[in-house]
Amino acid sequence: MRAGTLADLSAPLLALRLLGAEFGHLPAPTVEVSTIYPERLELTFHDDFAGFEAWREALNIAPEDVVHRVQIGGKTGVLRVHATFAGAEVMLIGYAEVTAAVPVLAGSGASS
Repeated sequence: MRAGTLADLSAPLLALRLLGAEFGHLPAPTVEVSTIYPERLELTFHDDFAGFEAWREALNIAPEDVVHRVQIGGKTGVLRVHATFAGAEVMLIGYAEVTAAVPVLAGSGASS
């Protein structure tokens, strides 16, 4: 269902407000709310997985629920996981350069 009004985005906007109040000390993500997926709040982290991990732990998302992929010819690792918070679907996405210093999370649902 595509959102037609700002009120149609109330679930992810409320979730964002509550996340900001409860977890304001965590690293700031790129935030996306879209009329295409009006029930979803996306929190994206670039450059390393530390912000992704901090939020995953804060939201009590199990490491085994994380899906790992590699893209751009094996140079960029991508972590994705979703959960529900305050009635909204929250999607965490993390991107990091794949190097020997950036290991894949232990227990993540690895797939290429």
